[in-house]
Amino acid sequence: MATEPTDSITTESPEAAVTLLDTPSPAASARTTGELLSGRTIGLVLSVAVLSAILASCSDSFLSSYTMEVISRQVAFFVLIALSQAVCLVVGGMNLSVGAIGSITTVVLGLCMEKGHWPAAIAVPIALIAGCLAGYLNGILITALKIDSFIVTLSMMFVYMGLRSGISGGSPYRLPDSFSFIGQASLFGIPYVFLIMVLVIACTSYMFACTVFGRRLLATGGNADAARLSGINTDRMILSANLLSGLYASLAAVLWASKLGSAAPETGDGWLIISFAVAIIGGTGLTGGIISGLGIFMGGAIFMLIKHGLVEIKANDRYSNSFVGALILLAIIVDRLREVYGQRGCRICKRNAQTRCLASL
Repeated sequence: MATEPTDSITTESPEAAVTLLDTPSPAASARTTGELLSGRTIGLVLSVAVLSAILASCSDSFLSSYTMEVISRQVAFFVLIALSQAVCLVVGGMNLSVGAIGSITTVVLGLCMEKGHWPAAIAVPIALIAGCLAGYLNGILITALKIDSFIVTLSMMFVYMGLRSGISGGSPYRLPDSFSFIGQASLFGIPYVFLIMVLVIACTSYMFACTVFGRRLLATGGNADAARLSGINTDRMILSANLLSGLYASLAAVLWASKLGSAAPETGDGWLIISFAVAIIGGTGLTGGIISGLGIFMGGAIFMLIKHGLVEIKANDRYSNSFVGALILLAIIVDRLREVYGQRGCRICKRNAQTRCLASL
């Protein structure tokens, strides 16, 4: 999808280029369907199936309804956290303040519900808006000052963490018992948190596959210069991506507070590694322009199954980060090898086409 803007700029005018980019075509729809069934996604699905089979054979309780409910609820949080990172990666940036945005959102939620005695119908939207504003501020600093997203989000991570500690004093906020319903309850054995995640991932996949806005985000990450020549306001796309990142992080924080039954300021402290790990395992391109909702979902499942497997085999918890780091590195290596061999295959196909063309003369 990222190559579409390059094709568009071959038209006679910028207006025509924008028209071509913004008009969904049958070919684009076919490519979208193909991406859902790509070798990368199929490989992730098979990995989930293999890991599940191994764990089921090693543990009699793995397939129990209780274990499935716990795993699915945790996968939901992993996916939402990863989406917060992936939407920035897709435009060629990153967000190191994902966890900090989650923590500041939690503090705002706690202030509204404990100190302000506001109902959830008011407190939750305010908390989500706070997360969006934090992400939007990141985007403004990146686009207006032309500073690399790594520097901006690293700096803002400490700013948000300092604010959350200063405002809360490090103490958790008590939330009404009724607020725990969404985070702890389930429907026919399926956690409400998981159902919300499925809805979010479906909407996100639709946005990138079938909307002009999503295609422009992909074009910005795939080739920012070509996208700019095609008439796309790339700064606006980067700003929008960071706002979405804040929304996903704040949603994860609100649901996490509902699961715990309290608004803990330290929420989000371990999210950074999760956001990169699940997004990268799910096939999100580190250089931008590539994202798969199904892939991120499978990445979250793989990440959770591996963590659960380490518990089952009673692995030393002190080495858990080493396993996670090795998993991320493996995903990056596989992605890089696929990219290298894919480019080599394209060159071979191009050379064969040129040979056939010369032979026909």
